[in-house]
Amino acid sequence: MAVAAGDTVRLRITGMTCASCPFAVRTALRRVPGVKTVDVSYERAEAVVVTTGKADPAALVRAVEAAGFGARPVALRRGS
Repeated sequence: MAVAAGDTVRLRITGMTCASCPFAVRTALRRVPGVKTVDVSYERAEAVVVTTGKADPAALVRAVEAAGFGARPVALRRGS
């Protein structure tokens, strides 16, 4: 799944067990080159990532998994 600047990738996150887990997921995703913004919801068990066009979904999943959580892309919304 190729992404372009301004695209939004929504990830389903598994393994978040407390209110501080979203911070760890957000930190991991922000370290991926090409990530512009990140919003992580514990309640919805998801992360919404806006890219600059360089962050592919596989890299996002790897970053979340390296932080000790599970992730899978569930949606890609094209930017303007």
